[in-house]
Amino acid sequence: MTETPAPAAIRAAFADAGVTGWLHALDLDTGAELDWHADELVVTASVHKLPLLVALHEQAAAGALDLTEQIDIRPHGRTAGPTGLAAMQDAARLSLRDLAYLMMSVSDNASADLLLARVGLDTVNRTTIRLGLTRTRAQHSFATMMAMVREDAGLGGAQALADPHVIARLRALDPAQTNRSTPRELTRLLAAIWNDTAGTAEHCAAIRRLMSLQVWPHRLASGFPFDDVHVAGKTGSLPTLRNEIGVVEYPDSGRYAIAVFTRTVRTAAILPAADAVIGTAARIAVDTLRAHGHRPSAPEPLQ
Repeated sequence: MTETPAPAAIRAAFADAGVTGWLHALDLDTGAELDWHADELVVTASVHKLPLLVALHEQAAAGALDLTEQIDIRPHGRTAGPTGLAAMQDAARLSLRDLAYLMMSVSDNASADLLLARVGLDTVNRTTIRLGLTRTRAQHSFATMMAMVREDAGLGGAQALADPHVIARLRALDPAQTNRSTPRELTRLLAAIWNDTAGTAEHCAAIRRLMSLQVWPHRLASGFPFDDVHVAGKTGSLPTLRNEIGVVEYPDSGRYAIAVFTRTVRTAAILPAADAVIGTAARIAVDTLRAHGHRPSAPEPLQ
């Protein structure tokens, strides 16, 4: 789509929030699209848990694994993280599908790496290649990603991540050295999941269900505060990076895949404007696509 007032508004929203942004939006039924630097490589961070989930279900559909298989999880040696098993202290026993739930709903790194160990990086990359996502690549585990951050931060530890000079040397923020994709390829992945071409209809439905159970409302979902508009998504975060991809479904059957990636020069861990602009930019994009498709925009929320 050529430059229109909508991309200008998206550019302004990113600028007002103090972020550099990349965006792709796709009407899943008409094929209309809107982009802002949608073909540039971006760091996926935890967004790459979605390709892992698709690969997991592909393996299940092929009979290579059983999603009800139980995994014994020791209390030590888990991938670090602030949620799920990564934050728990005791031994646990969970099925593969329940690990997938934790991975998607609260972005649990430990669950993700347990699944990755079962599926394999090569399998994840074969799955994305099969779906035509030639620039999407899982480079390493989430444990390796976090270890890279710690190593590059040096002796200063987490406190060093407040220093822009330290941020500049983090390999985990370089798409050439970490898990990566483009906004356009990720909306293509979402389209395959919502149109039941990423796998069997049963497995695509299971993936959609898990995405709808994500608990974070402060990014993509914040742009669509309506009871009858459904948002399913997957976030990703690293120092200075805030991302989310997902699908927004309206009661008139309109369905829109959105991928928004942002980076800020500010190193603060809490930047509400940088989170909220993901929803703002997505809303601008969806309203534009709905106007293009002659669907009415959602009403303004009550004040």
